[in-house]
Amino acid sequence: MLKMAVQSIVPCVQSPADVLYGLNRMLSGQAPDQFVTAAYLFIDTQNHKARYSAAGHPPLLLSRAGILHRIESNGLVFGVTAQPDYPVRDIPLCPGDRLLLYTDGVIEPENTKGTPFGDSQLEQVVLGAQMCQPSELTDRLLTEIRAWQPALMSQQDDITLIVIDVA
Repeated sequence: MLKMAVQSIVPCVQSPADVLYGLNRMLSGQAPDQFVTAAYLFIDTQNHKARYSAAGHPPLLLSRAGILHRIESNGLVFGVTAQPDYPVRDIPLCPGDRLLLYTDGVIEPENTKGTPFGDSQLEQVVLGAQMCQPSELTDRLLTEIRAWQPALMSQQDDITLIVIDVA
């Protein structure tokens, strides 16, 4: 259902707020007891900038010159209200920047003490892998999450990672 909804909003791909608003409108009422989070990042390679917005999603991480920035621009998850506001952040891009989009399944796994992997662990792994290829970063992150969780505990939520390096 989400795939079909995304295809129908192609004319507004450059506007993260319009994309998220359109998806919310199409999905509202379709599954009344379920809520969907989303993040939308539009990268304009010609003008070296990105536009970002989210619906109940973890922040976008931007690694630039050894410093990690949390880009928060969040509206409500899909399905809560018919007229949500999805603020948009414009992000200038520089060569060497790294962007990381991820789902909450990355930060929510708990260790034996019930402590979640969390933002701090995520940020440590990202900063420690700045010189690695994107695929190496994702492998390291998944390895760290698996090591954090007790071996007998199954993963409770999906994990999605997208790493983008700016050339």
